[in-house]
Amino acid sequence: MLNLVSVAANKGGDPEYSANPMFVSPIMNTSILVKHRIRPHEEYLFRGPVSVATKIIVPFDRNDLRLGGRSFFVDEKGFNDVLKELGNYHSGGLERDAEVMRLVNRVPSLDPFLLREYLKMHEVIVPNCYLEVSAADRMRMYDFAAKDMLAFIQLATGNTVGRNDAMTDRFVSALLADDSSERLEPLRTVLMLDGNEFREGVFSWRGFLYYKWSLYTVWPEVTPVLKQIQDIRPRGLPGPEDAEYIAVARRRIAEAVKIAAVEVNRILKVYDTAYSDLIEKGQPRSFRDFLLSAPHMFLQLGEKMAAISHITSFWGYRFQAKDAARPDADELVAVLQDFESGFPVPPVRQLAAAG
Repeated sequence: MLNLVSVAANKGGDPEYSANPMFVSPIMNTSILVKHRIRPHEEYLFRGPVSVATKIIVPFDRNDLRLGGRSFFVDEKGFNDVLKELGNYHSGGLERDAEVMRLVNRVPSLDPFLLREYLKMHEVIVPNCYLEVSAADRMRMYDFAAKDMLAFIQLATGNTVGRNDAMTDRFVSALLADDSSERLEPLRTVLMLDGNEFREGVFSWRGFLYYKWSLYTVWPEVTPVLKQIQDIRPRGLPGPEDAEYIAVARRRIAEAVKIAAVEVNRILKVYDTAYSDLIEKGQPRSFRDFLLSAPHMFLQLGEKMAAISHITSFWGYRFQAKDAARPDADELVAVLQDFESGFPVPPVRQLAAAG
């Protein structure tokens, strides 16, 4: 989820916020974007098959989200008309906002680092203030980040510090909150960064910490979920085509997850090596150059982590409750196709059709 209501409340006074808004329409710029798995009763909204779409929610009252709001999907039938009506476009910007929403729709998740780099690749520059780690994730990341940063804080300050010291809290909280003020001055000095370079370096560092934490958090769930995917049996007797697809797709999903995890670990190892050069070899320039050049890796990291995380989170939501009903063959096929669509190789059925 990308909560632009919260961004407006917390960052509305930031000069970058008003100078370079994510959306031209002030209404869209205070909306809520959600990645949403399409339910069977929503399929009619689209011209073709869609498994996951981006829902735009326009709150009735930004000060009280409990009142609800109007919602629509990117590229649903009549998308441009709905956007024009709700966005209240009187001075232009409709086509630009529609294009940005379509770009957002193509990204598999709304994690801030993947989204920023994907938009940047398409020449849409969104200020960091729009794309921050959520407050909830910052709290969950804190202990992990503190452990990872401890050696650097000691190097930057010349003091021996612990994970629970006030100095550690000051640096870790500032880094996770994108606060590149004087609180991070010792870090800036060690990294030899100035101005915008420092903001870019901090953003990149936070991104790698985010993906390391994400993998650390989600991986314990992966093996049990993959086993459950292998073991689950649909209600009734599936037809021959469905039975063949289910059997093959299970193996393909397990293999795709393992390959993705290996690639994520490989990329994170590059970060660990550059960080080790700084801490153990005293080479700040190496780590500095890495931070400034590495954000393109967020595209690979984000796409692969999104695919893995989607499998574990949706499986837990749909099938791990005590009263969860067993799926019929059609539902299980749809779920497996959805899982496969998160990886670069097309689902088995699509390959068979192409052949």
